[in-house]
Amino acid sequence: MSDDHEVKGLMFFEGSEKKLEIIVTASAPNLRELDVSFWSALVNCAHAEILSQLSNADCDAYLLSESSLFVWHDRFVMLTCGNSTLVDAACYFIGALGVPAMALVSYQRKNEYQAHLQTTSFSEDIGKLRQRIAGKAFRVGHLDSHHHYFFCSDSDYRAPKDDQTSELLMYHIRGEFADYLNGGSQSKDEICTALELNDLLPEFEIDAHLFDPSGFSMNGLWGKYYVTLHITPQSENACASSYVSFETNLDLAQYPQDLLARLLTLFAPVSWDTIRFNTDDSTQGFPAHLCLGRCSLTTEQGYDIGFSHYQQLQAEVLIPELM
Repeated sequence: MSDDHEVKGLMFFEGSEKKLEIIVTASAPNLRELDVSFWSALVNCAHAEILSQLSNADCDAYLLSESSLFVWHDRFVMLTCGNSTLVDAACYFIGALGVPAMALVSYQRKNEYQAHLQTTSFSEDIGKLRQRIAGKAFRVGHLDSHHHYFFCSDSDYRAPKDDQTSELLMYHIRGEFADYLNGGSQSKDEICTALELNDLLPEFEIDAHLFDPSGFSMNGLWGKYYVTLHITPQSENACASSYVSFETNLDLAQYPQDLLARLLTLFAPVSWDTIRFNTDDSTQGFPAHLCLGRCSLTTEQGYDIGFSHYQQLQAEVLIPELM
């Protein structure tokens, strides 16, 4: 890269995550009995490190330097942001336990704002995966707008209908809370209070981390259920773009709080995506918006996947920025 590109690369942080979920067969070892050194080595393959751990009777949750890792006895979910190489963690795990132990390998990646700064592309990632395990890949969303790539291994695994996940991805956050996050004097406790976590997630035990100079990550556990929230607030220059992600395996239709609606109200994003696995599409409580596109599909393993891209109803006032 030129010197100018190098400077911009140092100033920019890619908030959007890559996501890996692997479910193992009944004959595989209990994943929670694997030593923490195994998970540390797996995380290092993605160019990340473990910052802290939260555990209960059902799950181990690790906060990472680049997002989160959740481990149950028969599966794990790992999210990494920035210039991470999550596909290498997938290859490490498959190599360590062997292909026969893989009931399902699922890999997900969003398009990046500055893809040229990434170590690999999605095509290169699935090329690595297909050297180890067969599977199908597809894209949802417009190629010239927000879109997501999915890889799912070929297998006889069938997902139960209560295997649910909801993802909320918010772009260009605005308002009082966004201004505070970019103000340079945040504290972890103040952010947790502003998020109203005690009210939104009263049953959950929370593990949070505030990054220097900016950025916030949170994991929460309640029995087998998890929540995770990651904030990349930077928006003060042409090399930055604010981004917030939230994910949970709660049945949101039964949960007493309108989690997605309340997060949208707090962060006031210009646009956002929802990605749903085996959950209904509901916009109850959302701010006034337009749905710019939606897609649904069912995988051979029985996951009903829904994708929707929304934009705030009012027009956004743009400010020219010096490049």
